[in-house]
Amino acid sequence: MTIESPAMCDWVFEHARREPDSPAVDSPDCRISYELLARRVAGCCDALRKLDLRHGDRVMVTLPNVPASIVISLAVQHLGAVSVEVSRDWPAEQLAMVIAQTNPRVVAFAARDEAKLRPLLGSANVSSTLRVGGASLEEAPASPGSSEILVTDAGEIRGVCEELPSALPARDADAVTLLLYTSGSTGRPRAVMQTMRNVAENSRSIVSYLGLTRHDRAMLILPISYCYGRSVLQTHLLVGGSVFLDRRFMYPSVVLGAIGSEGCTGFAGVPLTYELLRRHAQPEPRDMPGLRYLTQAGGPMRPETIDWARRAFDPAKLFVMYGQTEATARLAYLPPERAVEKRGSIGVPVPNVHLRVVDDDGNEVATGASGHLVARGPNVTPGYFDAPEETASILRDGWLWTGDVAHRDDDGFFYVVGRAKEILKIGGHRVSPAHIERVLSEHADVEDVAVAGVEDALTGEASAALVVLRSGAIVTVSELQRFCRERLAHPLVPRIMRLVEALPRNASGKVLRSEVARSLRAAD
Repeated sequence: MTIESPAMCDWVFEHARREPDSPAVDSPDCRISYELLARRVAGCCDALRKLDLRHGDRVMVTLPNVPASIVISLAVQHLGAVSVEVSRDWPAEQLAMVIAQTNPRVVAFAARDEAKLRPLLGSANVSSTLRVGGASLEEAPASPGSSEILVTDAGEIRGVCEELPSALPARDADAVTLLLYTSGSTGRPRAVMQTMRNVAENSRSIVSYLGLTRHDRAMLILPISYCYGRSVLQTHLLVGGSVFLDRRFMYPSVVLGAIGSEGCTGFAGVPLTYELLRRHAQPEPRDMPGLRYLTQAGGPMRPETIDWARRAFDPAKLFVMYGQTEATARLAYLPPERAVEKRGSIGVPVPNVHLRVVDDDGNEVATGASGHLVARGPNVTPGYFDAPEETASILRDGWLWTGDVAHRDDDGFFYVVGRAKEILKIGGHRVSPAHIERVLSEHADVEDVAVAGVEDALTGEASAALVVLRSGAIVTVSELQRFCRERLAHPLVPRIMRLVEALPRNASGKVLRSEVARSLRAAD
């Protein structure tokens, strides 16, 4: 059963009315039925109204995968505001950039992140905060001011009205409801606008090919601030299914055990997820009798890992998928029954999406010929927030230019053969080389630097760098890598670093990226 409203919050209210006791959002620490989830959302709406949150205002949500994150986002949507979802693992510099760009009126953050967030909020136009932490209100940390609301990890707020709305408001399906971040070629994070229609239509497409129903329950280890993780949540809330939030993937066997004990029917992961399972766990299908499907997205996975996953989790079916934040989540999937025959393919378009392979002028190329992969459908973003030039570069004549190069076979299956831009994809996440280059350039002994990607067995792709030192500098590669580790998330630190006398450039002085990549891959 699906709900016709384009708003995810309405789906929850409707399921609460029809199936109040059905599980909605569970975790190792709490169990939340649809009725309780709906009441928590109503209570959060009451709290946000007291903060004078208005239609169109932005609320930045930077939280771990706890039920409160879902409660807050749903409440923001119900009030017609915009939820700005940001990874809590981002460094303070990037979080400050998001705050400056989106100018949120309210910020929701984890109490344990206060030391990082509080200085940023003090210098911004943030009028109120939601501080999340603790299993109960008694355990929640004391509030420093009246403009701050305390929320438990389970989404409970003291002294609010949790009465469900008697009627659901009319919704503008094309209203922007989410801003999700992706990295740009300039190194500046870009906020992808997603409308209610984008979310609803892509959710229905995914529900269709996965065959999801109210009886499905997903093991969700992916961040909700990441479009892939969010799509798992959205599809299950659409049909009245449930998700189990588990943040224990540092112990893969524990998560595999929970798939069985929690009766999960689905599991989603990026290539890194399956690589770690392959190396550190022994899946036993008999211990996961309810598991019927797996999904993989977030970049290409090594063929041998795909083969392993199909064997290790059999009879559960593996769906290899392709998409991007600008498409809300999903553009294509490879039907499991065609996986062997169409090895290496991203598959066929998801329902209601059209894919084409075109030349530089947008003309469709012949079958088998490589060109730009473009997409059209109701899931395609209206653009980047406050970035008209970058929006124009990806949206042309109603088509989304994905930035990937691909070809199509005679059966209509698509194969991605490379990326038109230099964006790296590390552990399922898009990473700008410019961001890593900027950090390395801050070292006093670095004169010039260029970053490219090299193949990595664990993360799919890793960063590597050519570095030109200043005259007389004697810094070592190990010292430069240590410098990076202090300023970058671990997966972004260049795995390979070569010291060179000069970067390869063309006659006009532009760095030859292809030569940089070729040199680094030869050194791998």
